[in-house]
Parts: sequence; C-alpha cells; structure tokens
Amino acid sequence: MAAESATQRLARLLTMVPWLMHRQGIDIEQAARELDVSPAQVEADLSLLFVCGTPGHMPDDLIEAEWEGGKVFLGNADTIARPLRLGVDEALALIVGLRTLAAVPGLGERDAIDRALAKLIDAAGDVSDVSDRVRITPASGTDWLAVIRTAISDRRRLHLRYLVAARDESTERDVDPMRVLLMDDHWYLEGWCHRADGVRMFRLDRIDDLQVLDQDGTPPAGVAPRELGDSVFSPVADAVTVRLELQPGASWVVDYYPVDSSERREDGSLVATLRTSDLHWVRQLVWRLGGSATVLEPAHLRATVHTGAVEALRAYST
Repeated sequence: MAAESATQRLARLLTMVPWLMHRQGIDIEQAARELDVSPAQVEADLSLLFVCGTPGHMPDDLIEAEWEGGKVFLGNADTIARPLRLGVDEALALIVGLRTLAAVPGLGERDAIDRALAKLIDAAGDVSDVSDRVRITPASGTDWLAVIRTAISDRRRLHLRYLVAARDESTERDVDPMRVLLMDDHWYLEGWCHRADGVRMFRLDRIDDLQVLDQDGTPPAGVAPRELGDSVFSPVADAVTVRLELQPGASWVVDYYPVDSSERREDGSLVATLRTSDLHWVRQLVWRLGGSATVLEPAHLRATVHTGAVEALRAYST
C-alpha cells in the first residue's frame, strides 16, 4: 500500500462510506478499481471503518463492515451515508478559482476548465452571480508564461537575464526548460541551468529579460523535475541553518527571500529561519539592515557580522 497522510486517508474514507452504502454487495475487486486503490487497501479501510462510529463506543454505535466472500456490505453508517455536497462558500471559491485559472496566459486544458466551470455555475444557480463581484489578482510573473510554455512544447532553450535576490545580482544564463509551476502565489520555471550545471528554479517575476533560442532545449539524459514538498527550494547537503531576528521595519525579508519558517513575536518582531550554503549574502543583508536585523544562530555567523560591523565603525572614525 502506498504511503499517505492521515488527512488523505480520512478524505478517502469519508468519500468511500456513502459510495459503498449505495452499492451494497459490490465485488471488492471492482470497488478497488473504482476507488483507484488496491484490494488490500480497501480491506484495510474496511477494517478501520469496523471500529469507527458515533460517540458511545457500544457495538450498535459502530459501523458494520463485511467483506467475506469478496463482496462488500456496509451498515449502521446512515449519519454519513449522504454524498458530500459543496457548501455555498466552497462552490463560490471554486468558481472564482477556475475563472482566475482560465485567465492565465498559455494555460493548456482550457476546454476541461470551461466544462468544469459550466457545471459548477449550473449547479450553483443564482448563487454563482455573487462570484461576478469577486476579482483575484493573478500571481506575479504571468507575462512570461505563454512564451515559456511554448518553449517547453517546442523543446527550445531559453536565455534569461535573471535577478538573484539573495545576492542582489543580475545574471545571464541559458536554461533548458522543464516545467512551470505555481507555488506560494508565485510562478516558477524549473529547468536545467547551464551556468549552474544543475536543475534550478527561477521565479518568473525576477526574470528581467527572456529570449527563445534556436537551439535544442532538451535537458541532459536522466534529468527530471525534482520532488517538491511545501517549498520550491531544496537546500544542498552542506546548507547551514540561520535564524534571524527581524524588527517590524525589516519584516519584508520573509517575503523577498526563501525562508523555511517565520514566527511573529508579541512586540511585532519576527524570527525567521532559513537554510543556505552561502553565508556571504546573509552577512551583507544583516549589515544593510543595520539594527533592524540580528543573527541569533549560528554563533560563528553572529561573530563575523559583529566583527565586520566593528571594523566598519572603526574605519568611519579614522
């Protein structure tokens, strides 16, 4: 059975119960195919449902699940037997989201989006009129989307003039594009960067200029998009964990630089945690922010920042 989170399994179980309640005696193999899981997973889910029910924990409070003989029967689950229905807020959120998605330049599968949107509007009835009064500003960087998607489709190399925010430096690089993705309200290009000789992520709103080259843009053999978690950034093995204390006037740092987490204190300051293998730009950032930023960890970075500040003050006093 594939690994999954408790949230994912709960969502499937809440869908499975009403589905099975209306298909009493269904063959377990067919149920597995319809639910897109293995028969073993169906049996494991039924075993879990067998010990679930309403408060009281008495035998007549538990869901009845039987699957001997390869046929599935559920009982005593009337309270959750009704298929899940979208609420008004959920339907409106989906309608607004699909309309926003349809407006993204260069997006494929537009027919599928239009069909889904039409079904939602029809099901929502008059309530869908409210969505006309909602407008969402598209994520930054959409100006390059259509060009990049065409380059990916045509397998053409791209030449970028790209701002590296961590070093406040504009760089020139050739990239074999692999995909574009939207994460944390920003569009990114992932591709094989010939300058870095590796797979890199580029935020589209930091691309100053982009040209499609008349060169093959197929990435090297064996190169594939990276597995992404909650962040588009994957620190290298020698990355150092840095904790910074940021005063309210420097809180913009967590929006501009890739941080792992940030915690706001009662006085309005932030404690930001990030990982990097290049401490030079962190030192430069803290010096530039003056007293608005303090290095909490690591100790050796805190010491070098302090030493550099003392030397700068000494130079001004001479």
